[in-house]
Amino acid sequence: MHSIKELKNLKDKRVILRVDFNVPIKDGVIEDDFRIKKALPTINYLLKKGAKIILITHLGKDGSASLDPVIKRFFKVSKISPEQVDFFENVRKFEGEEKNDPKFAKTLANMGDIYVNDAFSVSHREHSSVVGIPKYLPSYMGFQLEQEIKHLESTLKNPKHPFLFILGGAKFSTKMPLIQKYLKTTDFIFIGGALLNDFLETMGLEVGKSLVDDSVSVSKTILNNEKIILPVDVVVKSGNKLINKKIDKVKKDETILDIGADSVKMIALYIKKSKLILWNGPLGKYEDIGIGATGKILKLVAKSKATSIIGGGDTVDIINKLKIEDKFTFVSTGGGATLDFLAKGTLPGIKALK
Repeated sequence: MHSIKELKNLKDKRVILRVDFNVPIKDGVIEDDFRIKKALPTINYLLKKGAKIILITHLGKDGSASLDPVIKRFFKVSKISPEQVDFFENVRKFEGEEKNDPKFAKTLANMGDIYVNDAFSVSHREHSSVVGIPKYLPSYMGFQLEQEIKHLESTLKNPKHPFLFILGGAKFSTKMPLIQKYLKTTDFIFIGGALLNDFLETMGLEVGKSLVDDSVSVSKTILNNEKIILPVDVVVKSGNKLINKKIDKVKKDETILDIGADSVKMIALYIKKSKLILWNGPLGKYEDIGIGATGKILKLVAKSKATSIIGGGDTVDIINKLKIEDKFTFVSTGGGATLDFLAKGTLPGIKALK
């Protein structure tokens, strides 16, 4: 793969830059511009070298969303003149994008002289704007993509020890490959979020009305592995009340929403002795309870001396709410892309640049 630093002459070159500005928008207002800001170093570098930039992004799943709020926020935070950067339309508006149609990819490629991918968070998608364009143009990595690969690879190749992996979120079926892979290289894997419910259910404990993933069961080999660390208590919703209780005291009419206070104290000890901390996914249903234990533990990781690499859209959302992004070694822009990279060591969008 080639970095944009290798480009010698960019004067008046048309650069097609794939970014991911698929940001959360409510009532026409952007709630979090984290991904927009992360693309700015690449954009500013290309402009400084005299390039003309065409930005390609998607917004929403079906391509029907207008890019107007994104474009407005981009020019506000970047302070770049609208004459310097052009936006292509919401690329998912076109049927050929998700089908990776060669004709559509060639149409996109014809707009420029060089292709740059700085959209790590969509690089797990085999779409025209991600894997199609590189077939027709000289292709390079942007700075954010380069940083994502560098930091995430550091957890795969000769990681520091003690190595703590904090794994939350839902969809056990998508997290199973990570657990199996990282049991070989980590010292501890702390399980939280809805993933915990799957473990508790396998142990024969009551999880009440809590979310579980019935598509995959936790094997006894994983459950009994000494590297797996489970919370000792949880926060449940009982009627209209939130109650902290031991994991074996959950009732049938209750819902587990978070890990408990004793579990926060327990993981603090692991954080303190770790030299590398990898985190993916929230430890509770923060939409219902606020930042909760996830926020408390993120603050502990932020204060630790360990190398800290954080990924997962919901986790990053909490970090941004707490305004502590600069306290970690690296915060990934990816959600599903981060999971796929950690599990497989590469992504289709990265392979396409080789």
